[in-house]
Amino acid sequence: MKHSTKFILVLGLGILALILEFIFHLQLAAQIIITAVGIVISISMLIEMIKTLRAGKYGVDLLAITAIIATLAVGEYWASIVVLVMLTGGDSLEDYAAHKAGKELQTLLDNSPQTANVLLNGHLTTKPVDDVLVNDEVVVKPGEVVPVDGIILSGTSIFDESSLTGESKPVNKDVGDELMSGSVNGDGSVSMKVTKIAADSQYQTIVKLVKDSEARPAHFVRLADRYAIPFTIISYVIAGGAWFVSKDPVRFAEVLVVASPCPLILAAPIALVSGMSSANRNGIIIKNGTAIEKLATAKTIAFDKTGTLTKGVLAIDQVKSVPPFSNSELLNITASAEQQSSHILARSIVKASDAKTLMPVSHIKEVTGMGVTAEVDNHKVKIGRQKFVTDQKIASPNQTAIFVAIDDKFAGYITFSDQIRPEAATTISQINKLGIQNTLMISGDQKATAEMVGNKIGISKVYAECLPENKITILKDQETHLRPVVMVGDGVNDAPSLTVADVGIAMGARGSTAASESADIVILKDDLGRVARALSISKYTMKIAKQSVLIGIFICIGLMLVASTGVIPALVGALFQEVVDTVTILWALLAHRSSSQLKQVINEQKNI
Repeated sequence: MKHSTKFILVLGLGILALILEFIFHLQLAAQIIITAVGIVISISMLIEMIKTLRAGKYGVDLLAITAIIATLAVGEYWASIVVLVMLTGGDSLEDYAAHKAGKELQTLLDNSPQTANVLLNGHLTTKPVDDVLVNDEVVVKPGEVVPVDGIILSGTSIFDESSLTGESKPVNKDVGDELMSGSVNGDGSVSMKVTKIAADSQYQTIVKLVKDSEARPAHFVRLADRYAIPFTIISYVIAGGAWFVSKDPVRFAEVLVVASPCPLILAAPIALVSGMSSANRNGIIIKNGTAIEKLATAKTIAFDKTGTLTKGVLAIDQVKSVPPFSNSELLNITASAEQQSSHILARSIVKASDAKTLMPVSHIKEVTGMGVTAEVDNHKVKIGRQKFVTDQKIASPNQTAIFVAIDDKFAGYITFSDQIRPEAATTISQINKLGIQNTLMISGDQKATAEMVGNKIGISKVYAECLPENKITILKDQETHLRPVVMVGDGVNDAPSLTVADVGIAMGARGSTAASESADIVILKDDLGRVARALSISKYTMKIAKQSVLIGIFICIGLMLVASTGVIPALVGALFQEVVDTVTILWALLAHRSSSQLKQVINEQKNI
């Protein structure tokens, strides 16, 4: 039975009992109805409590059950019905709060594209979005939702990407620009080439991530459940002591009706779900409550360099070929081999080449952290780190570079230049102000390049020339007092590090799917400042969660001590209990809004 249905049933029977006693003076009938309802609800709660215990968790339903039975046993049946009404009402309020806090997911689901206008032989055909294939040409009309990811072939328009990135300002898109599924077209019709099927497109990836975030349990909820053991013991000690001193069993019931379990049962999960909802509104998906708790207490944060601290769109600086290959031939062969890769350097190489001259590629194989091998125009091509490509002693350029071998002979290298993100230094400064002083940059680049970037933006420690396994070792070797450790990255080679870190944050707007799936938190917008924003949201959410739990506990203990003196009748105590429940739940809902600390971070970001 749903909580709302249970609440309506209990409330209805309570009103019926009220009418029977005070209008028709049928006190016995009213007492029988309330007793029957109390027994049924108590049995239902007992069954749920047993299921909870079998799942390895400890709740405080025992207190509520004891309070209901105790009030019925001593004839305080009106106090019992108040407890029943407010208890089922509290469960209904929890459902409402969770629904309110998680409404962003429903918005995503409601806007999910179902069909696409596919251009076939010059004619538009409406097809289910799941049947659209890569390289199909799709027409997106004004006001329509982009069905799959793609690149604009013709036309120009303004697109609303707010449901994907949290950015309310519409974005102008022209020929060659990327379109994300889920964005809404403005007033112009465009045609696009499909680059990903629906299941792999940005919109469905976000929906999947948000669903996962709701499905995963939060560690802090289990932590709150642990409060139940001492709280239950304290409640029984005070109630038992009041009974022993007064010799009156009514005193036992009067104490227990104010021993509200709701601060423990409801407050923490409501705060956490509200915090995740607040993050969603800011273009940040936090997959579970555990990530919020760990991020809020983080002592170390590590960053990948390329694509994370830098723009990630590396421009080719120099092409140095070795005869018999010319610079243009070396670039063309390398671009042909890399045309299917999503790596940042590969994208830059392909972008700098003439797409019409690219040759077919086959037998592609990626060696993680080292490079790729492929076959281009009957030539075996090897691209990547110097030691992966050749055993020759070559004077390495003092900047980011990839080396190329063709048919097992060294053919030259290509160098790149990258730009630091304009928000990088401000983000590191904000993170320091939020309490994380141990900032690391773990990069595969050469030491000189890495240290130059690290020094410019204020990173405290720089690790260069690191393979994926080196990154993992660095993260694992952080001392206990410097944990939890957060890792921020965007590429395929970052996925293992994001998994190993206590909290993995993926720059998912342009990063790889592997990184997003491995991470605990995904940043949907290409904005490093959202990392500081996620940290601020987590700290504020945990602050509210702990406050709501502790406020409820201390108020309940105070009321129990007062009730033990006999000055609070059971009926009044039941009403006080529900006031406490309402206060703690409403306090927990504060996590749904931005804190003043968060607003300050947002304002600083806008001023960059």
